[in-house]
Amino acid sequence: MIERTDLPLDEEGLIRIQKLLALAGVASRRRSEELMLGGLVEINGEVVTRLGTKVDPARDLIRIDGKRLPPISEKVYLVLNKPRGVVSTMSDPEGRRTLQDLVADRPERLFHVGRLDTDTSGLIILTNDGDFAHRLAHPSYEVDKTYVAEVSGELFPRIRKQLLEGVTLEDGPVTVSGARIVQATQKKSIIELTIHEGRNRIVRRLLDQVGHPVTRLTRTRIGPVKLGTLKAGELRELTVDELGELLDSTQL
Repeated sequence: MIERTDLPLDEEGLIRIQKLLALAGVASRRRSEELMLGGLVEINGEVVTRLGTKVDPARDLIRIDGKRLPPISEKVYLVLNKPRGVVSTMSDPEGRRTLQDLVADRPERLFHVGRLDTDTSGLIILTNDGDFAHRLAHPSYEVDKTYVAEVSGELFPRIRKQLLEGVTLEDGPVTVSGARIVQATQKKSIIELTIHEGRNRIVRRLLDQVGHPVTRLTRTRIGPVKLGTLKAGELRELTVDELGELLDSTQL
């Protein structure tokens, strides 16, 4: 992610929009000018077609063809593929392996957005942006999360239908926005579920409720952020498009 110190700002802290887009890797300067002339660049809600228009990269809300360009700041936004057996905390009094062990070489003081069970692997977002973390973890913003679960027993279409119609647990109903049976055999099955809640062990309790206890669980997606080829224990920065979409989702 580009940092403010990398930018050739003028005395007022401004930079020409086409230069910013080029440095941010959105488009070449020539292509940026074409986007502007085509009416595809918005600054604070207004279409800007005048070449040479300057912006404050830290404060102005910039969209390119509808996509949000995140503000330039000192904040960091990372995604980690948490391995099984790692505790979703930054420290552990019992001396177990934690998220902090996986980001020990980072200079920032990071905290995690939500958590995954110790025996669950997959995507978890780390940041030093408190407002972003709080909103992304809050269920009211309804950021979808996708999980792939291996379960005991054979999953039938009626179970998928039951999940999509809604299941009520001891702490309230759960809304499942997507369910796809990936594989079903007599002894075990694999199902992909999409929900936006983050209640404790929600996926495990949900599938247990419909008679199919989870034997293995991985979170594969958070909003636009996908696991892809990120290996267990690996870390990467969110892309400009991913961060822009998450900022929109959390109304920041």
